[in-house]
Amino acid sequence: MKHSVWAMPASLLLLVTLSACGQASGNTTNKNKTLNVTLASEPATADPNKSTDTNSGNVITQTMEGLYTYNKAGKLTAGVATKMVKPTNNGKTYTFTLRKNAKWSNGQPVTAQDFVTSMRRWVDPKTKAQYASLLSAFKNYDAVQKGTDTPDKLGVKALSKTKLQFQLTKAVPYFDDLVAGYYPLNTDAVQKYGQKYGTSAAKTVSNGAYKLVGWTGSNSSWTYVKNTHYWNAQNVKIKKVSVSVTKDESTASNLFKSGKIQETTVSGQYVRANANDKQLHTHLLGRLQYLYVNSKKKATDSENLRQAVSLVMSRSTLTNKVLQDGSKPALSAVPRGDQANPKTGQDMAAQVGNLLPQDVTKAKEYWAKYLKETGKTKVTLNLLTDDTDDDKHVGTYLQSVMQKNFKGLTVNVTSIPHAQHVARDFAGTFELNLTGWSSSWLDASDYLSLAAKTNTVNFTGWNDDQFNELLNDANSKTGLARYNGLMAADKRLMAVKGYIPVYQPSEAKLVSNKVGGLTYTLLHDAKYQYAYWK
Repeated sequence: MKHSVWAMPASLLLLVTLSACGQASGNTTNKNKTLNVTLASEPATADPNKSTDTNSGNVITQTMEGLYTYNKAGKLTAGVATKMVKPTNNGKTYTFTLRKNAKWSNGQPVTAQDFVTSMRRWVDPKTKAQYASLLSAFKNYDAVQKGTDTPDKLGVKALSKTKLQFQLTKAVPYFDDLVAGYYPLNTDAVQKYGQKYGTSAAKTVSNGAYKLVGWTGSNSSWTYVKNTHYWNAQNVKIKKVSVSVTKDESTASNLFKSGKIQETTVSGQYVRANANDKQLHTHLLGRLQYLYVNSKKKATDSENLRQAVSLVMSRSTLTNKVLQDGSKPALSAVPRGDQANPKTGQDMAAQVGNLLPQDVTKAKEYWAKYLKETGKTKVTLNLLTDDTDDDKHVGTYLQSVMQKNFKGLTVNVTSIPHAQHVARDFAGTFELNLTGWSSSWLDASDYLSLAAKTNTVNFTGWNDDQFNELLNDANSKTGLARYNGLMAADKRLMAVKGYIPVYQPSEAKLVSNKVGGLTYTLLHDAKYQYAYWK
């Protein structure tokens, strides 16, 4: 999905496309029919500056549009900007021209100032945006975040109503993907609602294909209603999308089978039981699930332990026999489809190869070394997981294979709700931790930096000077030299198992055969603006 910089194999980009040739215009008899869909949990906010969870991200993706967006094939294209631009000043200056017909759902034009308003508010420490770091390449970002400079010093400027300029401190190879996530905010609405902007549909203004209607900030159902002012409104076929939060999978599948909903997400348990369902579609995600070993705790601060745990598990058994949902064994710290060799187009995951084999004999040798270094003959370790079906199944498998092969080991599994799990991630209150990371852009540095010393989400507390040096060196380069540097960092990280990748998850969707135009990729759920009734 990289524009010009990183070529991505088409087979991985278009993982699932649900459409029908010659029917993209939609069925006129269904012109005003509502599309009914589900979401796994309530969104926390409709404010792009404050969004951190996938459910909020889903709402924002359907109702907002950045300078760039993703087309119906999942490829990056111009959104509010008239075209995708090439930077000047050695990759550090971007100048965009905005579409004159880009408008907010209230009819106001989308202006360059609306992007400035959003990005200054995002970087302002008072906003307490957890992902303000997505602006870290901008000029004066560090000073603004520290409070030594005011937000108006950030390297973003409105040159006119329709001219917008970004000033970066360095060239960023994956910057085009970041641009797609830089959403404008309606300046008048932000001035009116302040910190309460985005806390409900009434305090939100949309500039995308749909406007958000009926979300109070805490209710479990709302609608996306076609934004008639959207610049590309003539190509939005479905006028209304009804969303209901459905946490129970059996409820969701029953609603789907009865025709009350046309799209929902189901887990591996459903996939295993309904593998032949023609309306069931699975696709890999741009995500890795990990086993983190806490280096801040004496009992688990051991490379011998990390090596033993990694070598004892069969990742293919886990994905093929336990999960059975299309997930793939992790090969290294970089998932499939994440980055391609800029010279040959080869996928980095394939080029690096499998650095995570199973070798039970070696695993037992490392376990013996671990017992010797700790001076123990009996060890009890706690494994922390989410309380989802998939995490519980993975936890049970890991518990079983470790206890079976490691003499004197007892593994206790604790499964808790996701929000509590995240809190314990940040607090470091775990020994072994099954967790995951989803990327918002296709570049290996996002996964590798999870093990970097300076990263606030390096939950393991692990630190390795050689790895940090390799990663920093790679990120100071461009093109093939950077690509090769990232591979070297990956190999070092896997050689010492700073963290332990387990598998690359797959997502399963039930999609009605009466609906076309929904495309799912590594990074994104389908956009309803491209859907149509067959």
